[in-house]
Amino acid sequence: MVSAPRPPSSRPPFGVVVPVRAFGRGSTRLAPHLDPDARAHLARRLAERVVAAAGPAPVVVVSDDPEVVAWAGDRGLTSTPDPGSLDAAARTGAGVLARWGCVRTVVAHADLPDVTTFVTVTRDAGSPVAVLVPCHRADGTPVLSLPTAVAVDFAFAYGPDSFRRHTAVARAAGLAVRVVRDPRLAFDVDTPDDVAALLHREPDLLPGGAPAATS
Repeated sequence: MVSAPRPPSSRPPFGVVVPVRAFGRGSTRLAPHLDPDARAHLARRLAERVVAAAGPAPVVVVSDDPEVVAWAGDRGLTSTPDPGSLDAAARTGAGVLARWGCVRTVVAHADLPDVTTFVTVTRDAGSPVAVLVPCHRADGTPVLSLPTAVAVDFAFAYGPDSFRRHTAVARAAGLAVRVVRDPRLAFDVDTPDDVAALLHREPDLLPGGAPAATS
């Protein structure tokens, strides 16, 4: 069931899918370095930046977590249940955007601290072009942009080495591939070292500016 105040009143050029498994239970790899409250606080702050970067474009938050669903509703965002994997969540969100007539779908991770806009990955509109942003480790795909008609059935391949695998899937689907190496979109907070680097720049992202321990 999709929860939303109402669908867009006109055909948007693009929409953004933001899968969020949970705030407090997310980023389990950071558990030895940040307690659940700190992880939840940081996750909410980063997710706020991602949805703000969408501007007036419609956003679909994919989650089963009551806290995340309430957070989305408080901000007037659409939410839809998490089907159980990141790949399926991306397709589910794309399906909502397809019903709304969005020409292009952007799937964005919820942990991008530097994102301010998605303009660099949406200019292809409905053209048969897959736009991939490799993460700062050149491994993951924190932002992936596809024509919505393709995204609803795309064989998303999140996980280790997803950038290479998404590139191969896009080409096999007959899409041109455009790689955008934008540091504002590439930096996702995925490891203790990422948290340490982020909090070194922005210590106020955690209550009291708590440092991140690394080992």
